[in-house]
Amino acid sequence: MHLLTDWFKRHFSDPEVIFLALFLVACFAIIITMGEMLTPLLASAVIAYLLEGLVGKIERMGAPRFSAVLVVFIAFLLFVILILFVLLPGLSRQVTQLFQQIPTMIGEGQKLLMRLPERYPDIISAAQVQEIFTLLRGEIATFGQRVVSLSLSSVVGIITLLVYLILMPLLVFFFLKDKRIILDWALGLLPRNRTFAGSVWRDMDEQIANYVRGKFWEIIIVGSVSFFTFTFMGLQYAMLLAVLVGLSVIIPYIGAAVVTFPVILIAWFQWGWGNDFIWLSVAYLVIQALDGNVLVPLLFSEVVNLHPVAIIVAILVFGGLWGFWGVFFAIPLATLVQAVIRSWPSKVLPSG
Repeated sequence: MHLLTDWFKRHFSDPEVIFLALFLVACFAIIITMGEMLTPLLASAVIAYLLEGLVGKIERMGAPRFSAVLVVFIAFLLFVILILFVLLPGLSRQVTQLFQQIPTMIGEGQKLLMRLPERYPDIISAAQVQEIFTLLRGEIATFGQRVVSLSLSSVVGIITLLVYLILMPLLVFFFLKDKRIILDWALGLLPRNRTFAGSVWRDMDEQIANYVRGKFWEIIIVGSVSFFTFTFMGLQYAMLLAVLVGLSVIIPYIGAAVVTFPVILIAWFQWGWGNDFIWLSVAYLVIQALDGNVLVPLLFSEVVNLHPVAIIVAILVFGGLWGFWGVFFAIPLATLVQAVIRSWPSKVLPSG
């Protein structure tokens, strides 16, 4: 009990530290309990934070704040329109085509695997191969039923999406336009003596901004290069695969490994073991290598000093808590935890 008391006095003797700890716990509790309800607000805040860098650059060129916000907001709306009316319809068509081709792909895969019992009868039997594909067909049928049931009950989802499409742009605009008013109001709710919390935030602000904006451009660049490469080489479902490759950079290590399978499988089903398959595989590996060794160092000026194990643990924990946004912000949140632990004041107690 004495050890516990000493530990508490050493680490929580400063009222400012207690305030920061309670504040972080409260934020986590709000997001966990009301995260779904607050999704439009949180997503809009993230988008506004992403766009603030462009607004700041235009302001530094001599433009008034409102004019800079208006220009960036119009560009943001055009980007959203491009996604809604160009990217999403194309993705929808390619997903439909892929589902139509899945039975053919399964048949080709079954023919290939049926040769294994002939070559290695002691390792795998024809009955085992047949059982694998029976199970696979059952899973695909179940997934198809889920998709149909989702589409039949999607009226509420469509209404929610329409509300988000109206609500979120408005929130983004006001977050950008009234940034100073909102920040002053929020700071007014906090204690005046917040030196420790302020130092942690200043350390984190640059890293978070660098990470979010850098990751956005990494998704755009990697996805675009993949799309043009796949299209040039004649790969089917080029847009769908390029979007998957672009989004895979959100999850370090795991994303690139997972998205490799559909790219390689679709290339194999299209061309087999030919020159086209080899060249496509080489081009894809070059894209991944350039992303990791050239693009990431250029985009991320502040290197996040986290061990790969810590990154994977952060992805699992925060992704399990908050889904997509937890995965997206896993590294900044892990960096925040690391910064708080490193900056946490520790009072040395007198001996005896």
